Amino acid sequence: MNYKNLIPQAHKLTVEEQSKAGKKSQEVQRQKKKMKETMQLLLNLQVPTQEAKEKLMQIGIAEEDATLQSAILYKQVTKAINGDTDSAKFCRDTAGEFIGAEEETQEKEKRIIKIPASDLSSAFIDLNRDIDNRGHLEYWLDGGRASLKSSFCGEKIPELLENNPNMCALCIRRVSNTLKDSVYAQIQWGIDKLNDTYLGLIEDYTFKVSPMEITKKSTGQKIYFRGTDDAGKIKSIKPPKGMYIGIIWYEEFDQIQGMNTVRKINQSVIRGGNDFIEFYTFNTPASRQHFVNKEKRIPKTNRLSHHSDYRTSPKEWIGQAFIDEAEYTKEMAPIIYENEYLGLETGDGGNVFENLELREITDEEISHFDRLYKGIDWGWYPDPFAYNNMHFDMARRTLYIFDELRCNKISNEKTWKMLQEKGVRNNDLITADSAEPKSIGDYKTYGAFIKGAQKGPDSVEYSMKWLASLVKIVIDPVRCPSTATEFSEYELDKDKDGNIITGYPDKNNHHIDAVRYRS
Repeated sequence: MNYKNLIPQAHKLTVEEQSKAGKKSQEVQRQKKKMKETMQLLLNLQVPTQEAKEKLMQIGIAEEDATLQSAILYKQVTKAINGDTDSAKFCRDTAGEFIGAEEETQEKEKRIIKIPASDLSSAFIDLNRDIDNRGHLEYWLDGGRASLKSSFCGEKIPELLENNPNMCALCIRRVSNTLKDSVYAQIQWGIDKLNDTYLGLIEDYTFKVSPMEITKKSTGQKIYFRGTDDAGKIKSIKPPKGMYIGIIWYEEFDQIQGMNTVRKINQSVIRGGNDFIEFYTFNTPASRQHFVNKEKRIPKTNRLSHHSDYRTSPKEWIGQAFIDEAEYTKEMAPIIYENEYLGLETGDGGNVFENLELREITDEEISHFDRLYKGIDWGWYPDPFAYNNMHFDMARRTLYIFDELRCNKISNEKTWKMLQEKGVRNNDLITADSAEPKSIGDYKTYGAFIKGAQKGPDSVEYSMKWLASLVKIVIDPVRCPSTATEFSEYELDKDKDGNIITGYPDKNNHHIDAVRYRS
C-alpha cells in the first residue's frame, strides 16, 4: 500500500517528519507538566510558622489545609478588604478561573467529537452515518488503491474512542514489523487531523513504539497494535480496569491467514462489553477463490460491505500523478487496472464464468418467468443432492437461477416431497443426471414428470461452453447461496507452473451440473 497516497495532500508528512513533530510536542508537554507539578507541590506545603497556621485556623481553615496556597489567598483577601484594588481584581479573577475551570471540565466531558465533513470523501458519508448509528457489527471496506478506506479508519477509530471512554482498540496486520509504518502511522495521522478541529486533543495522547501502543492520558484508553504472526501477544492483551476492546481493525485483511485465524482472534478479544465495531480493510484480490472474496459472498445480516476506488477521492488529496498512472494502466493493461485501481474481482485467467451477475431476483421478476427449466444432480454423501429452478430469456440470452435445494443422505422419496413443498408440480418437467436410472425410476413412481439428460462424448464441454457464452447468468445469492458459490469459484485447473490445464474439473460443480443438464 502506498501510504502517502492515502493522506490528503495538504497534510502529507513523512513518517520521519511525523515522528520528529510528535517527539518535539511531547517534550514541550513534559516540561510544562513538570513545572505545573512542581508548583503544585510547593503550594501544597504546610505554612512554615505556627503563627501563620493559627491565623488560618482562626478563620475556619482546618489545620491540615493550612498550606502556602491558603496563606497566599488569605493575604490577598485581607488586602482586598482593606481597599487594594489589585488584590480585589486577583480575588475576582481567581474565583472566576475556578468556576470557569469547572465549567470547562463539564464541557469537555459532554463534548462530542466528529470527523469534519471536509475530511470525508463522498464515498464514506453514508458509511460514516451507519457506523454512528451502529447499523452493523462488521464493516468490510474493499476497493482499489487510493480509495481512502485506510485513511477513513485512521480518523474514525480515534473519534470513536473519544466518544466512548470505556472502549479500547486493537489494530491488526499479518506481520508485526509492518505495523509501525502503516496502521500506527495512520492512527497518529488521524489524531492529528482531529486536532486541527478540536485544538489540544493531541496533547491528551502519548505515543509509544515499545511496546507499540497509543494511550489517551485523561482516560487511560489504549490503542494496541499486533501482528497475527505472534498470536500469543494478542491473547495476552489486558485492557485497563473497567475497559474492553470495543474496536478491531484488520488492515490489509486479504493477507491474514484465513477466517479461522480471524474467528480465533475475535473470540479471544471481543468480550467485556456490549458495543463492538469491526473494520476489515483490503484491496480486492483478483482470484474469486481467495478466502476474502469467498467470505464476502456469504450473506450476513450484521455485515456491511463497502466499496470505494480512487475516482471518488478528491484530486487534490491523491495528486494528478497518481491519476495519470491509473489512466495509463487502464489503457495498457485494463484487467490489471480493474483489479488494482477499481478493486474488482477480475480472476487470474482460470475463471470459467466471466458472465455472472449475483443479485436479488425479485418476486415481481419471477412472476413473469415463462420459460422455466428444472435440473437435478443426484447425490448422497459426500456429494450432495442438488436441484435448481431457472428461467432462460432467449431474446437476451440471459439465464436466471432463482431456486435451489441441496442436501445429503436424504432418500429419493423425501427429496421429492421437499421439491413439492417448493412448488414443483407433477407436470413440471425435470431433467436429471441419466447416470442414475434407478433414481429417475423412483421419481416416476412418485408421479414426477422427469427424464434423463442426453449425454455424449462432448456433452460436458459443449454445455459448459454454452453457459459461459451467455450474455449473463443471473443468480440470486440469497435464494441460491450454494449455486452462487459454485459458479463464482469454478476455475480451470493449473499445473505447478501456473499453466491452464485443458478440460473442466469434475469437483465442486453439483449445481453447475444440475443447471447444465437442462441447458
